Amino acid sequence: MPTVQVTDLKGDDFLLDVREDDEWQAGHAEGALHIPISEFVARYGELTEAAPQDGCVHVICRSGGRSAQVTMYLVQQGIDAVNVDGGMQYWQQTGRPVVTDDGKPGFVL
Repeated sequence: MPTVQVTDLKGDDFLLDVREDDEWQAGHAEGALHIPISEFVARYGELTEAAPQDGCVHVICRSGGRSAQVTMYLVQQGIDAVNVDGGMQYWQQTGRPVVTDDGKPGFVL
C-alpha cells in the first residue's frame, strides 16, 4: 500500500481525515477534509468534489489503521491515494499544529 511519512507532507498537500467526529472536534490538521470512516462510502462524492484532479489524497486517522483501509479503497477506485504513516499521533509528536474548528489549539484524542 502506498504510504508517506508525516514529515514528508508539504503544506499544500490534500489531507483527508477519516477519524470520527469526537476525534475531529478534539483537534485536527488545519485545512483537512473530514469524512469519518463510518460515513465514507455514503459521502464519497464529497471527496471526489474536493480532491485535486491531478493530485494525491493523503489519508490520515489516529495511528494509521483506518486510513490504510480507506487508502486501499481509494486506490481500487483509481484515485491516487497514500496512507499517512503514524497518523495524527505522529503528526502531533512531530510538532505539526493541531487545531479545533474555531482555530484554537487542539489535541489528538
